[in-house]
Amino acid sequence: MENEIKASCTRPTIEKNSENKTTNVVETIKKEDEYKMIKVGKPAPNFTAPAFHDGKFTKVSLEDYKGKWVLLCFYPGDFTFV
Repeated sequence: MENEIKASCTRPTIEKNSENKTTNVVETIKKEDEYKMIKVGKPAPNFTAPAFHDGKFTKVSLEDYKGKWVLLCFYPGDFTFV
C-alpha cells in the first residue's frame, strides 16, 4: 500500500494486462478457458484497485494480504463511504 494516489474527482484507471489486440480464434478460446467463475472456498484471483485507507487514497493489491483474512466490500459508484 505504498502507492498513494492524489484525491480527485476523476475516475481511477484500471490496470489491465497489455495484450496484442490482434488474436486469432484459437488464442481467444484458450483465453476464455483461463477466466473461470470464482468458487466459494477457493483462492480469489489477484487484482489491484484504488482504495481509501488510513485517510488517504492508495492502490491495494489482493496479493498484499495473502494468507490473511480479508473482507471485500463493494458499493455503488457514487463514492459513498461504507
